[in-house]
Amino acid sequence: MITIVIPNYNGNNYLKQCIDSIYTQTYNDYELIIIDNASTDGSYEWVKQYNDINYKRLDRNYGFSRAVNEGIKLAKGEYVLLLNNDTKLCQNFLEEMLKVIEGNPRIFGVSSKMIQYHKKSLIDDAGDEYTVIGWPYKRGDGRSINEFKKEENIFSACAGAALYRKRIFDQIGYFDEKFFAYMEDIDISYRANIYGYKNVYAPRAQVYHIGSATSGGIYSEFKLNISARNSIYVPYKNMPLLQLIINLPCLVAGMLVKQRVFARKGYGQAYKDGLIEGIKTLKNIEKVPFKLKHIPNYIYIEWLLIKNTFRYFMLKLK
Repeated sequence: MITIVIPNYNGNNYLKQCIDSIYTQTYNDYELIIIDNASTDGSYEWVKQYNDINYKRLDRNYGFSRAVNEGIKLAKGEYVLLLNNDTKLCQNFLEEMLKVIEGNPRIFGVSSKMIQYHKKSLIDDAGDEYTVIGWPYKRGDGRSINEFKKEENIFSACAGAALYRKRIFDQIGYFDEKFFAYMEDIDISYRANIYGYKNVYAPRAQVYHIGSATSGGIYSEFKLNISARNSIYVPYKNMPLLQLIINLPCLVAGMLVKQRVFARKGYGQAYKDGLIEGIKTLKNIEKVPFKLKHIPNYIYIEWLLIKNTFRYFMLKLK
């Protein structure tokens, strides 16, 4: 069985379409849980009229990480699908996601083919990658939906529409609630990689995604501030000290470049403040315990980070 968890915050304009698309699925062995982060855009009484939806409202907005953790802990299914409220699933979505994750017991997360809702000929996300300069990026963003047709390993599943093997959370931990939102999926996928699990892209599992519908759009001071802070957290938390020292020049260079880019867009201060907050609050972040048996995985991850960096810039040059 699949447990579908939808974290919701002020998604009244999108949530019903998302729910309706779930009810049209070719695979129907699922339960549906909605965790509401104290939304202020309605009472959501209409959701409570669905007898088969487990609706839980939190007392305040704790962010994406806390909301999905609440849902995962309530889940009865072997697999947990995390789904943004501004998505619309194609009919065979659950079936295709399930095929991929059942194909290999070492798979932790499966990332779907997310398509831009308002430009349905273009990809929004085909799985996420992470680089040695500390930049995550969405594969296929803005490319034709006729591309990225191959099932393949990726660094991270995008948690906006991703299927996870529930039992692995008990081993690697849940989503880090100190992240609040943004890059929390990179963080948990990084941990899965450390423990030797895989994250895979499922091209035939397709979903339409509006994107940043409840967080202020693609660029906002709120989003950039938190993203900058979390870009400090991810490498600090997941890299052993030696790896962190080796990569530090690349990470600093990546931050300096982004600072200049966002300054030109008028968001320089928000990004800078986020970096400063990240550094000041590192003491609150619990590092992933280093284990000798994971050394081969750390070496493989380092190779991935370098490869993804070159791939990112090669794509930008096209």
